[in-house]
Amino acid sequence: MSTLDATRAELGLLVLYLGKAEARDKICRAIQYGSKFLSNGEPGTAQNVDKTTSLARKVFRLFKFVNDLHALISPTPQGTPLPLALLGKSKNALLSTFLFLDQFVWLGRTGIYQNKERTELIGRISLYCWLGSSVCATSVELGELGRLSASMKKLEKDLKNKNKYDDEQYRAKLNKSNERTLSLIKAGIDTVVAVGLLQLAPKTVTPRVTGAFGFVSSLISCYQLLPAPVKSKTV
Repeated sequence: MSTLDATRAELGLLVLYLGKAEARDKICRAIQYGSKFLSNGEPGTAQNVDKTTSLARKVFRLFKFVNDLHALISPTPQGTPLPLALLGKSKNALLSTFLFLDQFVWLGRTGIYQNKERTELIGRISLYCWLGSSVCATSVELGELGRLSASMKKLEKDLKNKNKYDDEQYRAKLNKSNERTLSLIKAGIDTVVAVGLLQLAPKTVTPRVTGAFGFVSSLISCYQLLPAPVKSKTV
């Protein structure tokens, strides 16, 4: 593959990536929380960017609650323990509620819905739902990592006379474990961000801390949405 072909292929992946509404939303999220970190809650340009980007992101999330609603009513994978299944469904229900209520917050902040007090109340309820879904997601990832670890140890015993990294099944489980570990880190970070937005611990989780954690969480989300890299072929 020539350098031009490789460049064209990489640009094609970038176009594909930027064509996803979810990817654009996460890029805007990184800008939003980066601005929150810079402003530290103080009036100025950075805070204006934070607020305007936050409002713009709500447009990307219109009707997105349907995704988690669909996951809520879909059957869980066979073999999933009941506690993990219930936690997963709780996460879907809470996240779907957050996204549904967030649409009314957007209506209030754009002036379509005129009741400011009701808008603020709906906004806090929606954030509590997001906090709950983040806690559930953290618990689910911890449980799934425990299950993966147990199955990998069992597989290691079966492959004791072989190189485990040569086994396709072991490599697949290892990749899945790495993905779940990253999701666990993100869910934990999002929990801190939700606490910061709700001002449940204002002395500890300041706007700057919220911005920093939100920015890192956004970068993780952007990474998770990356398409598979192009494998160059040598002739």
